[in-house]
Amino acid sequence: MKLKELLEGWEFLSCEAGALETEVTGVSYDSRKVRPGDLFVAMAGFAADGHRFIPQAVAAGAAAVVCREAPENRTVPYVRVADPRRCLAVIGANFFGHPARSMTMVGVTGTNGKTTTTYLLKAILEARGKKVGLIGTNQNMIGSEALPTERTTPESFELQGLFARMRDGGCTHVVMEVSSHALALDRVYGVDYDVGVFTNLTQDHLDFHQTMEAYCDAKALLFQRCRAGAVNADDPWTPRLTKKAACRLLTYGEGGTAELRAEDVELGADHVAFTAVYQGTRTPVRVNIPGRFMVYNTLDVLGAALALGISLEESAAVLRAVPHVKGRVEVVPTPGKDFTVLIDYAHSPDSLENVLRSVRDFAAGRTVALFGCGGDRDKTKRPRMGRAAAENADFVIVTTDNPRTERPSDIIAEILPGLEGTQTPYTVVEDRVEAIRWAMDHAGPGDVVVLCGKGHETYQEVGHEKRHMDEREIVAEHLKKTT
Repeated sequence: MKLKELLEGWEFLSCEAGALETEVTGVSYDSRKVRPGDLFVAMAGFAADGHRFIPQAVAAGAAAVVCREAPENRTVPYVRVADPRRCLAVIGANFFGHPARSMTMVGVTGTNGKTTTTYLLKAILEARGKKVGLIGTNQNMIGSEALPTERTTPESFELQGLFARMRDGGCTHVVMEVSSHALALDRVYGVDYDVGVFTNLTQDHLDFHQTMEAYCDAKALLFQRCRAGAVNADDPWTPRLTKKAACRLLTYGEGGTAELRAEDVELGADHVAFTAVYQGTRTPVRVNIPGRFMVYNTLDVLGAALALGISLEESAAVLRAVPHVKGRVEVVPTPGKDFTVLIDYAHSPDSLENVLRSVRDFAAGRTVALFGCGGDRDKTKRPRMGRAAAENADFVIVTTDNPRTERPSDIIAEILPGLEGTQTPYTVVEDRVEAIRWAMDHAGPGDVVVLCGKGHETYQEVGHEKRHMDEREIVAEHLKKTT
């Protein structure tokens, strides 16, 4: 493609004569991955400014450069733009032929519940015979084909490439988690959504956003670029989030002001059931995942489906048959044992509180919480995680999550103030594998041990390395040794 085709629809600050006629065979924003003939887009990153690596990109064979500042060594054509990061999103859409335009797009944002929401909505659409692309924390999917994922929402160029694979694979719909990082960093810039969904907002990612207000405002961007929205009427951040919404909104919740309401809520050990009330109709709903939070995770799915023209009755019929979502209140088999082990992705104070409260509703014995906090992330939530565990569990095991470049002992030291001064007994077992074994060895009849924080993940990040660690395997191996 010619450079002018890639930049179609984008204004530039300056351009060398003839630069727009340059033939480009690929696009890269990482100088280490540049191939001959590529366009190199120099973006400012967290650790370094991409402008510093223009010489390396040129040496690797870049045919042209898009940048904010003119490069010092002008050996290849360049185009200056005010915002290279946002420009990359436009370049990606042009390069892949605007794939999102040919599919129905649904975006789900919020602190908790995004993954479950996307999986349930995918099931409803597939029951109608649609082929659905899914993008999210657990994995990406093209219909039933699973693809690995590195982050909740990929960088814009990769995202457009993924959309193209979905389009070419016959997908009619895309259901995707849209993270606050993706919105703030323009990874989804230029994507128009048919439906946007807001689950909730609680403290998380303040290492990036700094304030809850900025965190909320990032998520609010989704509702300025969609045609319809389903939002949580009971969340205190919803008024701020929807203040500048440019779409029609359907509100859901348990409160009387919500358009779509849950009444007669029943919480079981393996399910949630309620009556969905909407425009005078009453529809019984059941979903096979326990916990009060699932009332909201189901209401938002029903709301999104309504926005897509799917009736409550049709959605409810599908939800009754949907199995569990991996890593979300997932039961790990423990044959021959009189205790239960659950795995859940809870990694924020609110999600930890939600899952532990749900377990206490059905646990015959103690609710045992095993958790840690991720390194190189928001430190202010660490004592709050400790407090949430102490207030909602009968026993707490503090351990390691993904320490990344921090010392596990330092992270744990910042969790413990939240536990100190409470009546809840706790212990510290720094090594997570040993902590899981310890929890199983000390579990009593009827106890429910909740392994929090890892969920679907089958690795642990130590330093800059991902090491294999599947908690399901750890439980199974320890059972063999102790049975």
